[in-house]
Amino acid sequence: MIYDNRPIGVFDSGVGGLNFAKEIKRLLPKESIVYFGDTKHLPYGEKSAEAIKKYSKEITQFLISQNCKAILVACNTATANAIEIIKEVAGEEILVVDVINPVAEKVAYELRTKIGVIATKATVNSCAYKKTIRKFNKHIKVVEVATPLLVPIIEEGLYNTNVSRAVLEVYLSNKKLEGIDSIILGCTHYPLIQKEIEQIFEGKVQVINSPLIVVNCLIYQLHQRQQLANNNNPYYLFYLSDYTDNFHKISKRFFGNKIQLQEKDLTNF
Repeated sequence: MIYDNRPIGVFDSGVGGLNFAKEIKRLLPKESIVYFGDTKHLPYGEKSAEAIKKYSKEITQFLISQNCKAILVACNTATANAIEIIKEVAGEEILVVDVINPVAEKVAYELRTKIGVIATKATVNSCAYKKTIRKFNKHIKVVEVATPLLVPIIEEGLYNTNVSRAVLEVYLSNKKLEGIDSIILGCTHYPLIQKEIEQIFEGKVQVINSPLIVVNCLIYQLHQRQQLANNNNPYYLFYLSDYTDNFHKISKRFFGNKIQLQEKDLTNF
């Protein structure tokens, strides 16, 4: 069997993508990871589409310079607004996997009638989940609700507190979400508050496990391309456009004390 020990690149606006990097580490323990968190421009959900495209292009170029064989766009907002330019910059030689299409395709073929999506303003405004799910199954009703305060709360480390609980109760009581049988966490930060969301819905609404779905898609495509790694000493590099204590704390929780965390300004990259 042919192996490819080049790293997998992962990027997000902040800590959210760590949920996906952690899942890669769990399911692909022989893969190296290069992570870029664009904390300087956080949150992406409040930025214009042009700004998001610019940041995504710069990060993609940086990950290519790190010899990445694949790029996981672990950001719903970047996926919704910049996936085409990311693929264009990456070219055919580098696999690009996003976080919307694998999830949308999977839920579209399951027995669901009404799916809720909570996400950033930019993702909701793009209608990316609704369009993609209904491309596969036009009979499913999809409702999308913007929840812009959640990313700052998570980035400040205020999840699993009275603050996050109060904000979630307001957002999840939105009338649009009445009668949903499942909910997609349409921002990669949100798995960090999944348990809180499940508690509010009292187990009556299924919360979709996006990291598991997306990383399984990544595994399948790497296998198809004969690009899985066989590295007994994988490395994990973490780059931030602006250092934050919370990112450092969460990354250490996921990856241990041996992580290499570096600040990298891509302005002049």
